Amino acid sequence: MSDQAVSTITGNRTHTNNLLRRDVRFLGNILGDVLVHQGGHELLENVEKIREMSKALRAEFVPELYEEFKQVIGHLSPEIRYQIIRAFAIYFQLVNIAEQNHRIRRKRDYERSAGETVQPGSIESAVQALTEQGIPEADVESMIEGISLELVMTAHPTEATRRAVLDIHQRIAGDMMELDNPTLTYRERERLRDKLLNEVLTLWQTDELRDRKPTVVDEVRNGLYYFDETLFEVLPSVYEELERCLDKYYPGKRWHVPAFLRFGSWIGGDRDGNPSVTASVTWETLTMHRSLALEKYEALLNELMGHLSFSATIVTVSDELLESLKRDREEVELRGVDPWRNEKEPYRVKLTYMLEKLANTRDGALKGSTKRYNSAEELKEDLMIIDRSLRHHFADCVADTHIRKLVRQVELFGFHLAALDVRQHSKEHENAMAEILANMNIVDDYAALGEQDKIELLSRLLNDPRPLTSSHFDYSESTRECLDVYHTIYQAQQEFGSRCITSYLISMTQGASDLLEVMVFAKEVGLFRKDKTGAVRCTLQAVPLFETIDDLHAAPEIMEQLFALPIYRQSVEAMGNQHEIMLGYSDSNKDGGVVTANWELRVALNAITGAARKFGVKLKFFHGRGGALGRGGMPLNRSILAQPPHTIGAGIKITEQGEVLSSRYALKGIAHRSLEQATWALVTAARLAKYPAEEAQAVAEWEQISKTISETALEKYQDLIFRDPDFLTFFKESTPLPEIGELNIGSRPSKRKNSDRFEDLRAIPWVFSWTQSRYLLPAWYAAGTALHSYAQGDPARVQTLRDMYANFPFFASLIDNLQMALAKADLVIAKEYAGMIKDKTIRDRIFSQIEEEYKRTSSLILDITGQDEILDNVPVIQESIRLRNPYVDPLSYMQVQLLAELRKLRAKGEDDPELLREVLLTINGIAAGLRNTG
Repeated sequence: MSDQAVSTITGNRTHTNNLLRRDVRFLGNILGDVLVHQGGHELLENVEKIREMSKALRAEFVPELYEEFKQVIGHLSPEIRYQIIRAFAIYFQLVNIAEQNHRIRRKRDYERSAGETVQPGSIESAVQALTEQGIPEADVESMIEGISLELVMTAHPTEATRRAVLDIHQRIAGDMMELDNPTLTYRERERLRDKLLNEVLTLWQTDELRDRKPTVVDEVRNGLYYFDETLFEVLPSVYEELERCLDKYYPGKRWHVPAFLRFGSWIGGDRDGNPSVTASVTWETLTMHRSLALEKYEALLNELMGHLSFSATIVTVSDELLESLKRDREEVELRGVDPWRNEKEPYRVKLTYMLEKLANTRDGALKGSTKRYNSAEELKEDLMIIDRSLRHHFADCVADTHIRKLVRQVELFGFHLAALDVRQHSKEHENAMAEILANMNIVDDYAALGEQDKIELLSRLLNDPRPLTSSHFDYSESTRECLDVYHTIYQAQQEFGSRCITSYLISMTQGASDLLEVMVFAKEVGLFRKDKTGAVRCTLQAVPLFETIDDLHAAPEIMEQLFALPIYRQSVEAMGNQHEIMLGYSDSNKDGGVVTANWELRVALNAITGAARKFGVKLKFFHGRGGALGRGGMPLNRSILAQPPHTIGAGIKITEQGEVLSSRYALKGIAHRSLEQATWALVTAARLAKYPAEEAQAVAEWEQISKTISETALEKYQDLIFRDPDFLTFFKESTPLPEIGELNIGSRPSKRKNSDRFEDLRAIPWVFSWTQSRYLLPAWYAAGTALHSYAQGDPARVQTLRDMYANFPFFASLIDNLQMALAKADLVIAKEYAGMIKDKTIRDRIFSQIEEEYKRTSSLILDITGQDEILDNVPVIQESIRLRNPYVDPLSYMQVQLLAELRKLRAKGEDDPELLREVLLTINGIAAGLRNTG
């Protein structure tokens, strides 16, 4: 890049940053006007006073000012306090909108300024790198055919934003984008400001809290929002960009990239610990998926009507198109719709019949009928007939502009929209299997069998074509529901297409029998079949979820046991000789801490890949990352490149959870950039897998050091979390854990069982609670001790850690994630939360231990990175956190005060719904302020 280009881009970066500050100030002023309008000048003055004191404390901590600040907050009347909480919470919503818009603006500004310069992290930069390395077209084609990424939406309860609020956010974002329009007149700008004032006023008067827990169907509807608003349009555009770049750099062929990037969902299929997800709810979910897909196709075909006005008096359409029209007239009756009035416009006549067939599909016309589309492939074929006919009379540009994209949408979304995964806890399958086998007098107590006996029995049952279940038996409700799920999956594959459900995930997989049980149930309904010739047909795969550290250790041996079983190996071959395996980032982190979880996941990835390679099986790893730092959260492109390239195999899946959905996919520009960066990472990873970079000679030594660091971190982490008898008291009393369960943000309970045991607490509220109280403990605790234990103040060892940070991607990613967590944590405020602990001895002892570890970790990170301050290497994020903290801090102090008041009341057997409401509002506000919370 030329010096002039660098200078231009740098100058523009400063200019766009000024635009961000302009937008934040603009929205802040509008919010100020709303506050005055709704609460008078007194409300605005109180907000401003608290904000200024908070900023002053962040600039310089003065104990006297600190005490005065707490007193001001402590003496607020409940009415004013409630409004101040909402003011700060809504401010963060507006800042988040401004920052998202700014990301889109920065990308456009870069493209405008850089001219021919290719943006780093773009699809074009990935394809350009292929040509620069001299990789031939055949290898590129092979690599593109081998990449695969499925992003899976989940309904984990960390997205605190209501759909009504998201709609307002989207309108504000659109209006703010319009502010950049240089052709706006003064009056138009004034009208735009009035419009934004109305939207912020509406936001102020809209309840951000749900009055009830959402149902599963509500959550499905929320997930579909992103398909409807952005993904249906954005996904095809990512494919178009990749094909454009391939055409540019490898012009020898016409590229049609296979479907490598898709979205899936757990919402409506994930029944682990959620009794509300039943077989009937899963069926309703799939019906909702198809309804949206068909609505989108109908809208697009109607739009196409306006573009395909070609007249047979001027052009000669293909004989193939005319033959298809003849068939349509014979087979499809137009109900309430006249054939297209102009017979000389054959494309419009064809589209009329296509719309009728879609309507018949939606209305449930008999399966197999020629009056409907029985599969998305049939719709695609009709589109291809139109495409070929357009090219026949040289209307190629029309085909490329209008038909090509629609064909891609049909390829991606089919009639099922998104693949739905089913998930259930392994214990549920064992209980159902025990009841069924006892009824059949096969074994009295299946659960009591040893693992090897279970494997031998289940293998025999898989090889035996005879059924195990009968309608004549009265099964328990839980067993009946378990069987109903498999019947639903079978029926769904027949009705919605075989791709609608192909993965059945098993939580807490601890043995090969856990997968074999699922396959036996699949056999009962026809999802697994072995015919007389011995050939196996299988359309559902049992997917193990390895979650705890012990489970990760056991995983390679479990998979080897399964692959060694001929009948199971046949089922894998029937599914394309690839196997999906899910790794849990949440429970492994909760179980062993952030350092050990990251290391053990890396070890497991390599070990399981090695086990599968022995049997010639390709693996698709499913990474169960959360949005939070303590649950594996990181940018999408980094999460792809964090995997050792040789473990990508048959592709990867990644969960998209909680508030990550709205932050990445609510706006088209942000969604496109996120998916573009993911595609860049996929292509880059595929290149590194096929053409590995020369590995540093020290990698083996660095891995051994990482292992040692992990072992020390595990000991330190578990000493506090599992072996300190007072830790659970400290955790529950110094975080809003009990109150988070009362925030109606998810249909699923926060505990797997009605138990107060740490083991039964879900990882999500565990991390969410620590984030709210500003400790962020799961995301950094024990790292300092582990790093110090290795370094021991030895300059040579510190230099080794610096070399690892510079040259060992695993270690660099770990250190940078630790930096982010340390930057967002605040132990001054966390100490206020610790003040709620009743036993002073417990409080002082454990808090001092946490505080000491925080200081030690921060010091080591600065030594390793050579920085003066945490996050000096990412100044944009560093500045964002610095600017946000003074606004988050007042919410934290108010939350502590409110929690103390509420708990005091509840200890006396009393309650105050308004007080609880204020607590829940602070939870929403802090979540919006800190982000990456779920």
